Amino acid sequence: MVLVTATGLIKDYGNLRAIDNVDFEINRGECFGFLGPNGAGKTTVMKIIHCFMPPSSGNVRVFDMDVTENPAEIKSKIGVMPQEDNLDPDLTVFENLIVYARYFDIPKRVSASLAIELLEFVELKEKANVYIRSLSGGMKRRLLLARALINNPRLLILDEPTVGLDPHSRHSVWQKLQSLKAKDTTLILTTHYMEEAQKVCDRVAIMDSGKIIAIDSPARLREVHGGNLEDVYLKLTGRCLEA
Repeated sequence: MVLVTATGLIKDYGNLRAIDNVDFEINRGECFGFLGPNGAGKTTVMKIIHCFMPPSSGNVRVFDMDVTENPAEIKSKIGVMPQEDNLDPDLTVFENLIVYARYFDIPKRVSASLAIELLEFVELKEKANVYIRSLSGGMKRRLLLARALINNPRLLILDEPTVGLDPHSRHSVWQKLQSLKAKDTTLILTTHYMEEAQKVCDRVAIMDSGKIIAIDSPARLREVHGGNLEDVYLKLTGRCLEA
């Protein structure tokens, strides 16, 4: 079952074309990654998928609904883990989840039990009454993941989920994503880490300058083009992935 479809997707910011006529399909239950350096257009694609901004032209459908015609219904079924830390520093870990649950009209008696369950899932239960400013970077990323799950989403969107994390914290987040995928949650993520794409993603779309250069499984891309994903990116674009 196809969950997300983009056809002829274009996004312009004035004279800048951030997304240049891309097409893709994302299937239910898979982890699909947009791989590329900063400025490739990955985050812009994600923002269009979760109805944060409209496309300039083209069509994007999520759950077989148009993102420009049914944004509220689509958002109710999606969880979003942003790249930036936008947690409320004046609230505790637990309170951040409770307040966020209000956006989905989840009653407090329900959100309280959900929050405890999610904090246990991301291994932050003992930090429930701690204020955000006291958390490490890895803890904040895990809390953002828990917050994105508060509405039990069918589709989870993660923008650079492990950016800035040490290897141990990165692997911890990967384990959580794998367990979510095992429960049939569809995952879409952006990353510029080759290891992350290879460890987590079933398929990746390699992006450069607003275009999708290739879409396939990491293993198939390596088989066809040779080398690791960084080598593949260099062959397809003529420049290093981390540039």
